[in-house]
Amino acid sequence: MNDDHRRSDGTVMLIGALKLFKGLLLLLLAFGSLHLLHRDIAETLSPIIAELHIDPENRHFARPLASIWALDDRALKRIGAGAFFYAALLSTEGIGLLLRQRWAEYFTVLVTGSFIPLELYELARRATVTRLLVLAINVAIVCYLVAHIAATRTKEGRRL
Repeated sequence: MNDDHRRSDGTVMLIGALKLFKGLLLLLLAFGSLHLLHRDIAETLSPIIAELHIDPENRHFARPLASIWALDDRALKRIGAGAFFYAALLSTEGIGLLLRQRWAEYFTVLVTGSFIPLELYELARRATVTRLLVLAINVAIVCYLVAHIAATRTKEGRRL
């Protein structure tokens, strides 16, 4: 196995690990949102916020916390369902890439690429460093995997 192929496999494995990690985080979000159903969110989360020494009046936390406190059961169900769905996509991508499955490379290009227009829209609506970083990472992943697929197919003597 040459150095280019090893480096390429390492990058694909890193992308797979990142996708799987994000999927696991979303799975936690999904279970967390469902855990909050039929509960007083402020009462449930206040001890955690206190334990983490987060000042709810801090300008960085006040708005996000107010949004969380305002969630009702319907919103929590939608968040949970969306998080489960997206966690399934990301986990499928991650596991497939970690198992070095060719279909996972194509699937990741398709799924990750399909979110780029939405990310561009959100960035145009309100530009933030985080949104720009997420967009840049996803564009880099798609470009890398397209080049990787093309290079692999060329080595195998097939055209893309």
